[in-house]
Amino acid sequence: MPMPQTTAPEKKGIGTVQIVIAVAIMGILGLLGYKALRNSPGGFLAGPAEYELQYRPADFSYNIDNETALAILQNPRRYRREFNELVHDINTDILRHVSNRLGLNDSLQQAVLEEYELQHPQFVDLYYNDFMRLRDTSAALYETWYDEGGQKVTEIFEEVASNYTCFMLNKVLAAVIRTRNGNILARGADVQNPCSIAMGEALQPLLARMRERAAIEDFSRSKGLFQEKVENVIGELATIEIRDKKGINKNLQTTIWGMNVSETDVEITALSILKVGFRLNEYFDLQLDEQNKTVNITLPEPVILSHEVLPKVEKLDIGWLREVEGVNINEGVNALRENFREDALESNVMERAKTQAQQLMDTMFGPLVANIGPEYRLVVNFRGAPVRVTQGELGK
Repeated sequence: MPMPQTTAPEKKGIGTVQIVIAVAIMGILGLLGYKALRNSPGGFLAGPAEYELQYRPADFSYNIDNETALAILQNPRRYRREFNELVHDINTDILRHVSNRLGLNDSLQQAVLEEYELQHPQFVDLYYNDFMRLRDTSAALYETWYDEGGQKVTEIFEEVASNYTCFMLNKVLAAVIRTRNGNILARGADVQNPCSIAMGEALQPLLARMRERAAIEDFSRSKGLFQEKVENVIGELATIEIRDKKGINKNLQTTIWGMNVSETDVEITALSILKVGFRLNEYFDLQLDEQNKTVNITLPEPVILSHEVLPKVEKLDIGWLREVEGVNINEGVNALRENFREDALESNVMERAKTQAQQLMDTMFGPLVANIGPEYRLVVNFRGAPVRVTQGELGK
């Protein structure tokens, strides 16, 4: 007897198993797809992505105008919005450079900048508050020939930026790139800590250029005061003093009808003190040449500033007719004076005075020139016959 009822339940059971298996497979595929989408760098659901960095060389470039930046730092309350933009531009330039050096792909580089945009309000408040605190604290101690010099505010901003750059970098990168046990995977020929790249290759060169511009502006503002101080306080600059001693014998005779009836012998010695130098109250010029990176000082030609002749009568043997008169002594002293001058000029005293002046200018203005920048040199010229001497060549 046939039993058809047993075939229908078997077919129904097979269909249920197939449905369960298909649902399970779809669930697994969906989970894998979700994870892939979530972990893909720059994806909509992406979190910090584990990324093996491949370091590559990159040159740091920045879009900061140093003159504008200095104006902002000198008046931060007035230019608060510009201060915020300055911090934003500096930090994003640093992040771009570090991202290039780490070899991040385009999507991760964009994610880095987007992450910073989210955290920028917090960072800019930290920068501004610390900058104002240090600026106000140092104001009472800051003494210079000009108020609120660019070098001082640059120094303060450098201290603030140095405190926060690594913190900012690590916080932004940690939100974009997943670390393994706190470490970022990296490979390459020049693997460095991202913080050292940001500080050594980006922030420090940027601030060095800003310091140079600040020194140039401070020098330009104080140049007139420098010249006024030199001209009024120094006036005459004596660089060479020559001391010499000479003697002269003079024999005076009185004759009558060709016969010597009286004779006087005079011996005079004299001490000469001759000073050669420059009249700075008549001419002194100080100029900064940014193109050639020189500070040019122009002095007048050297002249004899003073000449003292101190005579002394060593021997005076007067005849009975007393031939000696005041004019005789004066003639002898004047003759000695002329001899002193001739000997001094023949000894190349003017060139020696120039050499001394060059060394003295280097001593006086060398630290000022070095403060502008290591590439700057001091050049000393003389009006009429220029002599160029650069700082560092003196004394060779």
